[in-house]
Amino acid sequence: MSGTGTGRPQDGPAPKRGGVLRTYSVWRYDPAWEALDVIGFDHGGDSPGVSWIRGARPGQEVSFMRPEGSFVLSREAPYHLFAGEETASVAFGAMLGALPEGASVYGAVEAGSPEDHLDLPGGLVRVCRGGASAAGSEVLVDAVRELELPDGPGVAYLAGEARTIQAVRAHLVGERGWQRRDVRTKPFWTPGRKGMD
Repeated sequence: MSGTGTGRPQDGPAPKRGGVLRTYSVWRYDPAWEALDVIGFDHGGDSPGVSWIRGARPGQEVSFMRPEGSFVLSREAPYHLFAGEETASVAFGAMLGALPEGASVYGAVEAGSPEDHLDLPGGLVRVCRGGASAAGSEVLVDAVRELELPDGPGVAYLAGEARTIQAVRAHLVGERGWQRRDVRTKPFWTPGRKGMD
């Protein structure tokens, strides 16, 4: 689901919808804060984020806060590695678009089918898991395992289903010798758990 909201940043904390403050990645924005596009992925279930996406309507009033969080680019990285599934695509799109020209980028994005992939910059490998669940998917781990990366670690950005990104991190640390500090993770969801981003 894609929607466009209009708003201006506010001072102070934003009001919470239903008692829960949600974080979303902005797909595209006008630098003057006149309009922005937010894309969310409905991966099923009834999590707070999915419920909000399903209920959002054109013209609905929404409050936004300034950008915040720790899942951000490391500009001094020798190269950047991205890995995640559909729910990570919007965050990755914003991050890839913010990289300096000429930055070295590697990575893989998994989706249920080719139609579920967003058009991301950076030439990331696209893989599909077919009808299998994204939870604990080995398809993404195998795709990262097959990437030819430069010698030595860069900085990795892993996002999406919690168990899958843990498995990708375990591969990078255990099989490729990366330091945990070089692997940034952002679990958006996992089956049976509510309240994640």
